[in-house]
Amino acid sequence: MNALDGIRILDLSRVLAGPWCTQTLADLGADVVKVERPKGASHPGGDDTRGWGPPFLKDRDGRDTAEAAYYLGANRNKRSITCDIAHPDGQALIRELVAHADVFVENYKVGDMARYGLDFPRLVAINPKLVYCSVTGFGQTGPYKDRAGYDFAIQAMGGLMSVTGERDDLPGGGPQKVGVAVADLFTGLYATVAIQAALRHAERTGQGQHIDMALLDTQVAMLANLGANYLVRGRDDGKVPGRAGNAHINIVPYQVFEVAPDAAGHAQHIILAVGNDSQFAKFCEVAGRPELARDERFALNQNRVRHRDVLVPMLEQILLTRHKADWLAALEAAKVPCGPINNLAEVFEDPQVQHRAMVHRWNHPMADAVDLVASPMKLSLTPVRCDLPPPTLGQHTQEVLADWLGLPPAACQERLSALQAQGIV
Repeated sequence: MNALDGIRILDLSRVLAGPWCTQTLADLGADVVKVERPKGASHPGGDDTRGWGPPFLKDRDGRDTAEAAYYLGANRNKRSITCDIAHPDGQALIRELVAHADVFVENYKVGDMARYGLDFPRLVAINPKLVYCSVTGFGQTGPYKDRAGYDFAIQAMGGLMSVTGERDDLPGGGPQKVGVAVADLFTGLYATVAIQAALRHAERTGQGQHIDMALLDTQVAMLANLGANYLVRGRDDGKVPGRAGNAHINIVPYQVFEVAPDAAGHAQHIILAVGNDSQFAKFCEVAGRPELARDERFALNQNRVRHRDVLVPMLEQILLTRHKADWLAALEAAKVPCGPINNLAEVFEDPQVQHRAMVHRWNHPMADAVDLVASPMKLSLTPVRCDLPPPTLGQHTQEVLADWLGLPPAACQERLSALQAQGIV
């Protein structure tokens, strides 16, 4: 049993934000049908990310397939059908499926769905309880609504790059994007929450609704404490939060520190994340400098923030006196938040990551074993699904037509053959 058993989702989204949302819903048990463009003479068909490699999944003979790792990472637990929504008969098929859906997700440009006759007013007329979620860069309204939205641009426009990266006055200073597409990922997760809220409303009232998700809205929302800092005081004081490298704007010490080099002379680092005054006192004890915690400049976090430029250089010299393993063992024993800076190989070798089963092995139609990052959601009574590997293009078209439309085998085959003859699926 899964939490969202019985929920049917028609997924016309591509790339990352929309697929991340529907993958999360699929993990929770929803029947997600991914609708993709069929192959054509001048295009390979399918979600663009199928071709966003290398790396690509290797088949049983060790040859690259057409399934990029990028696509595999955002489309587990779904079924795939192909349908050309530019063709009137393809649009008709989607409307027929909508009558049996609970949720419709799309991330086309504003106005495209209306051109195809698949916009919210027309689909909710078919299915009054339909939850219709649109994911775009800038939303359905406003002066930028017709622009295409890309995570990189949104990180820039939404302020994230202005607070990410080393300080401008230090080597390597300047704006940086985050290493993964966080605006896409956060938008996908916010969309997941909104869809479940709208489903609850539909259950109570019988009314569907339109969810308007925008990457820029999400990026602004996820500025979190930095956005609050600016609105509460910075705007009036003329202070705009800027880049602080690996330091924290509101907490000290909370950053990367270099420690003694390893045996080969290579530089080593740890992160120190002291979140309160008690933890700072414990750190000072471990460091052999208990007097720092009694210094009125450093005893309280607010004063440590004010005297950051005095305290941090002192701590930098202290941290250089011991090796990484020594610091981590002593600080962890004292319950001072700290940690190593792992690369991805070290992440997946970490005993805690392994214990938490954050890698799941799938049997794929093209390969016997495919390791992918697992869902982090661990529900005690309704665990996430692990039964459908990321689908190949159109793998389930016939199955979904039979399942959702209730077609008997002969009628389903006849319908499928007719659609294939027209190049619609």
